[in-house]
Amino acid sequence: MTVFDAARTHMIESQLRPNKVTDPRVLDAFARVRRELFVPEHLRAVAYVDEDLPLGGGRYLMAPMVAARLIQAVTAARIGSALVVGAGTGYEAAVLSMLARAVVALEADADLARLARAALVEENIASVSVVEAPPAAGHRQRAPYDAVLFSGAVAEVPSEVAAQLAEDGRLAAVVRPDAGAVGRAILVRRTGGVIARRVIFDAATPLLPGFAPKPAFVF
Repeated sequence: MTVFDAARTHMIESQLRPNKVTDPRVLDAFARVRRELFVPEHLRAVAYVDEDLPLGGGRYLMAPMVAARLIQAVTAARIGSALVVGAGTGYEAAVLSMLARAVVALEADADLARLARAALVEENIASVSVVEAPPAAGHRQRAPYDAVLFSGAVAEVPSEVAAQLAEDGRLAAVVRPDAGAVGRAILVRRTGGVIARRVIFDAATPLLPGFAPKPAFVF
């Protein structure tokens, strides 16, 4: 067992299981993906710490527990297709690939997209497509999706992305309407064409650039 293997096991046993991540399929997916491949090389030694890791340019890799609970929420039912918005280096997309037939990893930053492609190749994951495009509009070409995941907090879920959910599809995101407020992870479901949402837990996840609250107008 390598140092990273031990760190991965410790992440599952000390961060995921004690924080309501109980689905054995999700735990197995996190056990199979080498998180250290999805961070810049200088961060590999701390890849499994219980916090958001800075990727540069205001971007972060979500803390493992937050990512796991969001993924567990969107994969409660079997899923065929998934969309990851603001996919960054592709870690959440890689984990989702263990639970879905096909995943679109939507990322606007060319450097992060390049890191994602390299890590996915090293993990021998062929079912994730990294798409470089503005994330707020989603990716209609492959819609509808059974699962949609935001890899960072947003002030609000764009209606255009929510509209790309399939019937009985699930969307999970950390919503922070105010940059200073505590984020709330929400689960959105489409049933009978109706969108419903509920809060599932609190999270201090950093905001995704481009999804920050709009500045209030001051007289």
